Amino acid sequence: GTFRMGDSFMTDGSTAELPLHNVHISAFFMDKYEVNREKWLDVYTWAIGNGYAMSGGSYNAVNHPVQTINWYDAVKWCNARSEKEGLTPVYYTDAAQTIIFRSGNVNITNACVKWTASGYRLPTEAEWEKAARGGLNAKRFPWGDTITHSQANYTSSASYAYDISPTRNYHPTWGSGTSPVGSFAANGYGLHDMAGNIWEWVWDWHDSTYYGQPAATQDNPRGPAGVSSYRVLRGGSWNSGANYARCADRNNGGLGGASYDIGFRCVRGL
Repeated sequence: GTFRMGDSFMTDGSTAELPLHNVHISAFFMDKYEVNREKWLDVYTWAIGNGYAMSGGSYNAVNHPVQTINWYDAVKWCNARSEKEGLTPVYYTDAAQTIIFRSGNVNITNACVKWTASGYRLPTEAEWEKAARGGLNAKRFPWGDTITHSQANYTSSASYAYDISPTRNYHPTWGSGTSPVGSFAANGYGLHDMAGNIWEWVWDWHDSTYYGQPAATQDNPRGPAGVSSYRVLRGGSWNSGANYARCADRNNGGLGGASYDIGFRCVRGL
């Protein structure tokens, strides 16, 4: 369906979240949870034994999301998960889509993606925001316009009027770190932790002016066509404030960056 993408309040975020624009997204499947330690290790172990080269990531405890994953390894892991399950991989290192992306740090473009393949991939930025909103229109968060520690693992502050948590700073239960995936209520689409816990990589190259470009309003937009040094991050984390947990927030990270608060989840086409 079609949804309104960007900062509906016009002043909550940066100009990178404007102008507001309608986007039509085709149906897709998304992981209910961020990729956790157990799922990561299951696929990672298979991948290392089947021609893949990637880092091992890190994690806090059982059922916590994997973290310190750079963008390249997230993409390679998606391919490994596809191959392990007998599905067609999505990412290739060449525009002819003949060499499966299994190793190295390759700055692949949209032409290297087999978008109709049956396998797993990262969501596009538009798919991620559509999913995060859970069917709600013009709301700050997946559940409404205010946020508290009962709804997400984030760093609370009185700096934002919509942050009404009675507890401040780190989450009182989880402290300075991740929480087990699914610790908070799902949004309207049945997805957990679309706000807070850990930043999530998406497919798109980052361009702060992209929303003003014609490509941003096409059906199923896949981000800027060019190559830059950064890919988009979405959702905020345990270490970021309420403003970053907003559905419309757009952050970015260097492709090779593997931070203690960055992970991902996968999608598949129907």
